[in-house]
Amino acid sequence: MSTLTTPHIDVHRGGDRMKTRVSWLDSKHSFSFGEHYDPENTHHGLLLVNNEDIVSPGQGFDTHPHRDMEIVTWVLGGSLVHQDSLGHSGVIYPGLAQRMSAGTGILHSEKNDSWRLDGRTLEHDEPVHFVQMWVVPDEPGLTPGYEQLEIDDELAGGGLVTVASGLPRYRDRTAIAINSSHSALHVARMISPEPGAEPVVELPDAPYLHLFVARGEVEMEGVGPLYEGDAARLTRTGGQRVIARRPSEILVWEMHARLGAQ
Repeated sequence: MSTLTTPHIDVHRGGDRMKTRVSWLDSKHSFSFGEHYDPENTHHGLLLVNNEDIVSPGQGFDTHPHRDMEIVTWVLGGSLVHQDSLGHSGVIYPGLAQRMSAGTGILHSEKNDSWRLDGRTLEHDEPVHFVQMWVVPDEPGLTPGYEQLEIDDELAGGGLVTVASGLPRYRDRTAIAINSSHSALHVARMISPEPGAEPVVELPDAPYLHLFVARGEVEMEGVGPLYEGDAARLTRTGGQRVIARRPSEILVWEMHARLGAQ
């Protein structure tokens, strides 16, 4: 648990992440996850999980339980089928935000939905690449729920788009709701609107920020270059400019509390 009261930035390189690799899954964990446990790397702010997963065609996670967690899934490539014990079913693809509130308990599965039709043969063809993030809800024992929202048009502007939020300040913005009144996820798809221009976004001010480079390469003011898979964990700071050196996508969690201190 962080007790820092002065501005601080930690950079965590993508190559240093803990990894789970089996025949159908390549998963990289920014924080302790499953059998991978590091007592010095369990969370930042209210963010407990930031997993980057690549799932092979026709494969996926069979039905499994979750409880008392707000789970946001962001697909970078391919498509992912979600089904849960409350009867929700949907296909998640790039530009579609999805949230599942586990609450008192929920069962769900996630499968690679990529396929192609070759003659009369239906074949799974493309891996699905996504980031799944877990934040702590305001309180345990909430009613489980599910929500998804298409925001591809908003992302085309290149700036930070609020994707999922429980913060009152973003209530009127395009976002899916999460049961965490101290947290918001922003995404920027940083593609130059014209040749030679470098897209720029400015980070919000917050006690805790987590910036993850989902694709591409950016340069962060006061930090330097951040490459695909890298993350910057900011405490008691914000407002830094982030410049994309090539087409990039960043995921930024803004958090106004930390685990155990909501």
